[in-house]
Order: sequence, then C-alpha cells, then structure tokens
Amino acid sequence: MKTQSHIFKNLSVLTLAGLVASGAMAQDIKPGDAAAAKSKIAMCIGCHGIIGYQASFPEVHKVPMISGQNAKYIASALTAYRKGERKHPTMKGIASPLSDQDIADIAAYYEASGKDMPQRPGKGGAPSPEVQALLTKGNCAACHGEGLNKPIDPSYPKLAGQHADYLYVALKAYQTSDNPQIGRANPIMGAQAKLFTLPELKMLANYIGGLPSDLKTVPQPKFKQ
Repeated sequence: MKTQSHIFKNLSVLTLAGLVASGAMAQDIKPGDAAAAKSKIAMCIGCHGIIGYQASFPEVHKVPMISGQNAKYIASALTAYRKGERKHPTMKGIASPLSDQDIADIAAYYEASGKDMPQRPGKGGAPSPEVQALLTKGNCAACHGEGLNKPIDPSYPKLAGQHADYLYVALKAYQTSDNPQIGRANPIMGAQAKLFTLPELKMLANYIGGLPSDLKTVPQPKFKQ
C-alpha cells in the first residue's frame, strides 16, 4: 500500500508537470500577427467586410463593425463565442475551430484594419436630458471611456458609432439567461443591462450609434479567380 506521503509526492509531481505544460502552451502563443491573419479571415469578411450587411439572428440587424476595434476585446469576444459564454450558433461555429494563436492574429488584423481611414463623424449634438440620465445611471463612461470611444482597458470595446440595431441586440443578450441559443454570460454587463427597460436600451443604443467613431467596415478586395 502506498503511504500518504508517497501519494502527495506523486500529486506534487503531476501538478508541477501540469504547470510546466500550461506554461509551455502559453509561451507558444505569440503576439497577434496581422499579416498572418490574412489567410485566416475568410469566414469573417463574408459578413464583416460588407458595408450594410445584415444578419437575421436573433433578429434582423447589421453585423457589428470590427475594423478599428481593440484587439484584446476582439480576442475576448471570439474566445467567449468559442466557449459558449456568448451564445450565437453561427459565431460559435466560426470560433470553435480557431486556436488561441488564430484568435490573436485575427484580433490584431482587425485592430489595424482601417487605421489609415479618417474617424467617422457623429451625428452631432449633446444627449438629451433623458439619455444623459441613462448614461449616468449605467456609468457607461467608467469603462468605455471618453465619448465611449476610449475604453479604460483594451479588453473593453469601443462602443461609439457602432450600429444602433446591433447594440440593442447585444444589450438585450446580456439580459437573457436560461436560453440555449441566445445570451451573453458577463456578470458586469449582465448587471448593468438589467437596470434598463427595453425602450431605455433602445434609446441608449440609438444615441451611442450616433457618436464619432473609430469603428469601420472596410470592404475587402474580391477573391482572386
């Protein structure tokens, strides 16, 4: 019979081996390479590379603009789709086969995409008192920064100028739970979104969608025949 100390010794060896292996895996993930992503974005450009392209799930809305978005946020979102923390059948299907390195490369590509294009102007005008009260209630700028376009951490998204109908769908997803097809598991955003009624979320989305923005849809060149 093995002694207790012998068992603990074996467990320690296994634990150390696991830590070494996980460390080696982490070291294998290099910083995102935008050039390497050019061979990995075929499934992205079919939606995100077409100006005005609309999705029909869970309702009709424009697909989000991701060119100019923070790479760290894009990587976080793709990982959440891959894990099923963001429930979306199409995005899960696209994200599931991606490796961590693929995600890092794609994220770097879209952060750099459109950097040579000017910022998109907003519709102008200060928020109405009602909208300002909603922004204050949600404390949106605390994370998403000045003009909701300069997040305090790159893992948070730029919101300004994003398609209003997409923002509305995304905010509703944070309110959704116990649905196998729809919903986003994020405790911070879940708590924030649940502070608002659906009409209030729509008001927020419409205002945010009209702000000056770094976000763009960059049309992709046609595939070579």
